[in-house]
Amino acid sequence: MSGVAGIDCGTNSIRLLIADIVFLDGDEVQVVDVDRRMEIVRLGEGVDETGAFAPEALERTFEALRGYAEAIEAHGIELGPDGVRMVATSATRDASNRQEFVDGVREILGVEPEVVTGLDEAELSFVGATAELEAEAADGEASGDFTPPFLVVDIGGGSTEFVLGGLDEDEDLVRAALSVNVGCVRMTERHLRDDPPTQEQVEAATADIDAALDEVEKVVPLREAGSVVCVAGTATTVAGIALDLPEYDSERIHHTRVSAADLDRITRDLLASRHADRAEIGVMHPGRVDVIGAGALVLSRVLARTGADHFTASEHDILDGVAWSLIAPE
Repeated sequence: MSGVAGIDCGTNSIRLLIADIVFLDGDEVQVVDVDRRMEIVRLGEGVDETGAFAPEALERTFEALRGYAEAIEAHGIELGPDGVRMVATSATRDASNRQEFVDGVREILGVEPEVVTGLDEAELSFVGATAELEAEAADGEASGDFTPPFLVVDIGGGSTEFVLGGLDEDEDLVRAALSVNVGCVRMTERHLRDDPPTQEQVEAATADIDAALDEVEKVVPLREAGSVVCVAGTATTVAGIALDLPEYDSERIHHTRVSAADLDRITRDLLASRHADRAEIGVMHPGRVDVIGAGALVLSRVLARTGADHFTASEHDILDGVAWSLIAPE
């Protein structure tokens, strides 16, 4: 197999990873990025309220997928299950008309989207975010930044996944995981309706997030994490803001440490700013402008609950986990 393609369709964005598979000495395998793409399609727009995908949201998603299909074939990967895997997450789990979505994806990609459970989503994100960190730890190279066990937090549009795990020969790679319906789009639509949101709206969103975290802590021991690794657009955008980058730079953002103090400051600034001001931030994708305040609030409450003094942003996430699953499905 020379290459694979993974697609992650969430509530807010749809993303593509085309990767080459390099076989090294012995049994070692390396996944090398060829093409990463992201488009904001807001598939889950209104799903929290209506329970169904809007026709406009479906068409935005299908249009993005047509472009992805062209890129996959241009790289010499045949559309279909041998080289392509697409996972669909929070919004798709909730939508009453998801069969319409499934049929459209099959027609474009030759595969059905796998509507993964929250646990599956968490495990894929964990593998993607920690594969290189596990290798460092196994070689005795883990620094204070990347000490097992790892807590991987994936803040999406409709849900947030938590998974704790690490190197332990006597246990499974993943020790505990949970997905909760708290995400940047869902919190914005549910609570943060004004621009900027009122203090009462922020307090209501905070209470909602904190209640979800109470449930998380019943399953995932958040304070046992040796490293907090946060993936997806909220975390990487906040990291880019912390670095004061003039434009989005994934190489500089990857593995950036963001202190709790900086995160709280950035969250306050985002929640107090207007849409036009947030749109002027150099690293901000236009599709995140209206939901980044809610995402940062989720991230801030999560980090506070762990007791950690910083998080590490990772550009490697569920997409990388999907790519690894095509190489070693077991």
